[in-house]
Amino acid sequence: MIILFLLVSLFILILFSVPVSFSIGLSSFLLFVSEKSLPLWVLTQRIFAGLDSFVILAVPLFILTGELMNECKITDKLIDACYALVGHVRGSLAQVNVLVSMIFAGISGSSQADTAGIGSVLIPAMIKKGYSRDFTVAVTCASSTMGVVIPPSITAVVYAASVNISVGTLFLGGIIPGILIAASQMAICYYYAVKYDYPREESYPIKERIAIISKAALPLLTPLIIIGGIIGGVFTATEAAAIAVVYSLLLAFIVYRNITLKQLWQILIRTGKMSSVALFCVGTSTIFSYIMAYYNVTDMLGSFITSISTSPVLFLMFIVGFFIVIGTFMDATPAIIVFAPIIAPIGESLGLNPIQLGVIVIVTLALGLITPPYGLCLMLAAQIGEISIEKAFKATFVFIIALLLVIMLLVLFPKLILFIPTKFAPNLM
Repeated sequence: MIILFLLVSLFILILFSVPVSFSIGLSSFLLFVSEKSLPLWVLTQRIFAGLDSFVILAVPLFILTGELMNECKITDKLIDACYALVGHVRGSLAQVNVLVSMIFAGISGSSQADTAGIGSVLIPAMIKKGYSRDFTVAVTCASSTMGVVIPPSITAVVYAASVNISVGTLFLGGIIPGILIAASQMAICYYYAVKYDYPREESYPIKERIAIISKAALPLLTPLIIIGGIIGGVFTATEAAAIAVVYSLLLAFIVYRNITLKQLWQILIRTGKMSSVALFCVGTSTIFSYIMAYYNVTDMLGSFITSISTSPVLFLMFIVGFFIVIGTFMDATPAIIVFAPIIAPIGESLGLNPIQLGVIVIVTLALGLITPPYGLCLMLAAQIGEISIEKAFKATFVFIIALLLVIMLLVLFPKLILFIPTKFAPNLM
């Protein structure tokens, strides 16, 4: 009854459009007030404990890296480099959209930053070249889902901190799934380009291609520094985030020299605002997770699931379905902190690798970014493209199907996730 009260109060608050982090905090507070066995001082103690983590420190640092790179106008350099690579392919602007999103994901770690930064440049450009608004918006928001999958991913940092696994290993586990998502989206773009006769851009000579790509070489080193350092055991994921910030500052003030101290102050303010939202979600969600643990929800749910089936594949199917529903109205951060500590021990008892489970949860929650009513990336892209959410969602549906197929591949073939971590970082497994 107590857990039912907690869940009902949470969903009622969400239905009344109370922000999810506040809904979680308020429903938890109501339970603490009504339940005498839970002293109120535990409420504040758990919030602090949720934020008192060296791993969580990576979140604001990766946000700051993305903001610095955005302000350096690296999006333009990445777009030019991708033009040089795939400009000769039919529907090349759509292909560039996906390719830039994949690369940008390795720099910012945020899907929302991807949609806003790339969408503001490529959506008007694609419409001008004759691409339909619906398709343009769909490609932009769908490709931005790679931001939470391809390392460095802020969502992966939160998941690793929630279940106490290696962030670096989880980063590595997201590489092949991210490439699969990009490949499926590029295939869809090519099909639509042929069907609707979308244009191809000019083809560059080899020397000119190399010259254009070399201009984007320094920003492209960011994900290589992060992943390479983690694989080599040179630094942890949090230390990698700090090094990425220093590298971004060097690019901004020494190489490109296109950021002033006034702009840096504004970047720090924006980073502080975005970080406070993310960390507030972490803090309030930690209370919710504590309540679940206090009332042994993990044990009860584990017993219930294993009484039905002990098949790891069926369990993963259940997890996928569950997080598809959760992702439609809840951001990935609170969803992970609330539910990951519950499902992780169950998955471990069934013999699942925690990295496989983590990547599948993260990829599944990426669907929530492009599905209403939450659909933050869908709404951002629709706003930039000046179309309704309904039209945008209808056009995005084919990309949702493709993402679901990728998720099914990850469920059935765990080596797609585990190959790179096992090969390059067996000491972290």
